[in-house]
Amino acid sequence: MHALVSIIMGSTSDLPIMQRAADFLNKMEVPFEMNALSAHRTPDEVATFAAGARKRGLKVIIAAAGMAAALPGVIASMTPLPVIGVPISSTLQGQDALLAIVQMPPGISVATVGIDAALNAAIMAVQILSLSDDALAARFDKYKAGLADKIVKANEALAEVKYDFKTN
Repeated sequence: MHALVSIIMGSTSDLPIMQRAADFLNKMEVPFEMNALSAHRTPDEVATFAAGARKRGLKVIIAAAGMAAALPGVIASMTPLPVIGVPISSTLQGQDALLAIVQMPPGISVATVGIDAALNAAIMAVQILSLSDDALAARFDKYKAGLADKIVKANEALAEVKYDFKTN
């Protein structure tokens, strides 16, 4: 088994957020790897990783970064693979990271999810992989159906909540 998705974080302090992506990929039975790389502290390792990602069989890279948030863009500049950026909360509640990841120059695209939205990054990775994997697409369809079921059950529970002026 080889990884199809790589979860890269600028620091292991990002792990509590990025575990959400790992948990979802694991649930969807998608092989993945997790590593810490820093665009500023380990630039040579980032370049080696990005240059060899496709040869190693990776299909999607999820890259998280806070503060200066250069990691997703740097990786995207060095690989043809899709890169999904996850801005991590930092001193400016993650807005600095969000803007740094979203504002890529023309020709360097990074799909960007919301601040700390590692789960959505993993969902997007699964959607990309599902285009060429029918079994994964079926698992993802089941997941999506489960989301609808949660709302149906929530409305059933809300129907039991009583207020003097509540009409439903």
